[in-house]
Amino acid sequence: MARLIRNKQGKPYTLLTRFCNSPSFLLTHAYANASERSLQTLAYEEIQANPNKPYTHTALILHGLLGSARNWRSFSRSLASSLSNPPSSEWMMVAVDLRNHGKSAEIEGFDPPHDMVNAAKDLGNLINSKSWGSPDVVIGHSMGGKVALQFAQSCGNGDYGANVKVPKQLWVLDSVPGEVTTDNSDGEVEKVLQTLQSLPSTIPSRKWLVNHMLELGFSKSLSEWIGTNLKKSGEEETWAFNLEGAVQMFQSYREMSYWPLLEHPPKGLEIAIVRAEQSDRWDADVISRLEKLASREGDGSAGKTSVHVLPRSGHWVHVDNPKGLLDIVTPKLKSLTS
Repeated sequence: MARLIRNKQGKPYTLLTRFCNSPSFLLTHAYANASERSLQTLAYEEIQANPNKPYTHTALILHGLLGSARNWRSFSRSLASSLSNPPSSEWMMVAVDLRNHGKSAEIEGFDPPHDMVNAAKDLGNLINSKSWGSPDVVIGHSMGGKVALQFAQSCGNGDYGANVKVPKQLWVLDSVPGEVTTDNSDGEVEKVLQTLQSLPSTIPSRKWLVNHMLELGFSKSLSEWIGTNLKKSGEEETWAFNLEGAVQMFQSYREMSYWPLLEHPPKGLEIAIVRAEQSDRWDADVISRLEKLASREGDGSAGKTSVHVLPRSGHWVHVDNPKGLLDIVTPKLKSLTS
């Protein structure tokens, strides 16, 4: 159903609410009314295990390049459910569509440059426009992991104002925190982006796209996943993301390095790095550097960094081993409620 609500500033939002497959889960889609606001905010989904209970904690979930909040819906439901005990604790998951992606790609007003700094600033604007308060936890996968790191860094600098504070935990899922060079990349993402840029803006059909990607030598799983990013436009299909904006974001993702943040996290923040055991994105030097940071004994004057290995998983951690990821994340989040 659709209804209008107002945020703290009295500005209206269109809120589309529906129940998920399980009646115990509430999922909401929300986006700014462009005719009413000059400052745009991101599209997002709210997921709770017990929608009739007021939430006590909040976690932001950030997808990767060419992804969307929809990709993380199932994991967010599972995480909310696993955190619903003890009954006194109720978590709300806010799965965000980053700029140029998902439903946020349909919203005008996200000005360039399309980089990690502005992608994180969008989160700050969203939080300031809502009544959630600062999130306790931010979880980011791949490119979303670097957006999360930038968010924490900017929070520490006070860039978003007093209402947006440094989170207690930051989860970076299979995302190398430093620069990503051609030396430690197999170039597959670049090939995908170049291929998509060479295609017409409208695609005859999803089947045509998948077959075309297969003919170019891409894997079946990757080709089918790319096909899920199409949406209907009349008799044809078009992209559900802003391709040129996403390409710029990927370039910023490659260039940015957050090693200084990992070496000196703000007080009260734990940065948890999850490396997928079968991921090809990590070289020995990066792994060794992370393990040294995680083994340091602090004096309480700063935050800390921890490292976790997700077994039996490649880069797509929420698909390859979602239960294993839950087993790593859930106890740490529960520690915030004890």
